[in-house]
Amino acid sequence: MNTFAVLGGDLRFVYLAGALAEDGFSVITAGFDHTDLPHCVTGCTRVDQAAKGADFVILPLPVTTDGTTLNAPFSRSTLPLADMVSCLHAGQTVLGGQLQPALLQELQENGVRAFDYFSREELIVQNAVPTAEGALQLALEELPVTLAGASCLVTGFGRVSKALCRLLYALGANVTVAARRVSDRALAGTLGYAAVPLTALADAGAFDVVFNTVPALIFDEPRLRALAPSTLIIDLASRPGGVDFAAAAGLGLKTIWALSLPGRVAPKSAGIILKDTVLNILKEEGEAV
Repeated sequence: MNTFAVLGGDLRFVYLAGALAEDGFSVITAGFDHTDLPHCVTGCTRVDQAAKGADFVILPLPVTTDGTTLNAPFSRSTLPLADMVSCLHAGQTVLGGQLQPALLQELQENGVRAFDYFSREELIVQNAVPTAEGALQLALEELPVTLAGASCLVTGFGRVSKALCRLLYALGANVTVAARRVSDRALAGTLGYAAVPLTALADAGAFDVVFNTVPALIFDEPRLRALAPSTLIIDLASRPGGVDFAAAAGLGLKTIWALSLPGRVAPKSAGIILKDTVLNILKEEGEAV
């Protein structure tokens, strides 16, 4: 029986551990002191205890938020990345989300096979749905108006944007897509959305809510000044985000940086998506699972 060690992560990794156990794998965890674990999952207080006997080690998404400690919000203590790396040994396989190049190189130099599951297309595609639903939930909670009839701007037209636009349009919102590529704007138009170039945001009109999906500075101070003071901004982009939050605060604009939405709004679904992705990688790499 293969043994998985799940080290740190948010609530979706609790469900990931449970889903692996339901599939018949032995699962050991560390970094979950402040939450209940599923049946048949063994919890350890120390990372080295969990990792030493595991065939496969699953790290969080992202692996780290500060570059020095493991991302483990349910842990009572900080878990240094260096300590985690030191307890791994040659022959093990590590799978993490947004693995930093330096960490990836260090693992490989130590004889550890390492893969970044966040680069997988199936994960990105399937995560778009809970991300879009979470964004919709935030807008419904924060806006003083209904989404039906609301003016919504979505910047970027990738997987998350497409899923979000579809939901907004179904609710009767007036959807505008701002995209760099002409082909994306053309596709948006065929789906019933208005479309503008990213370079023309200042002239795009007034919006009740803006959803940004572009992980680059789109909303700098000049573009923020072009928005109405009542505009709600929900940034769905991964770090470094697409909004100058300091400038937005100075202008009195309400902003929400909604990172890791799948883990917050649909942790069970997100955990199962992660499990399927991890098993797909291992099977493709010829691992016996």
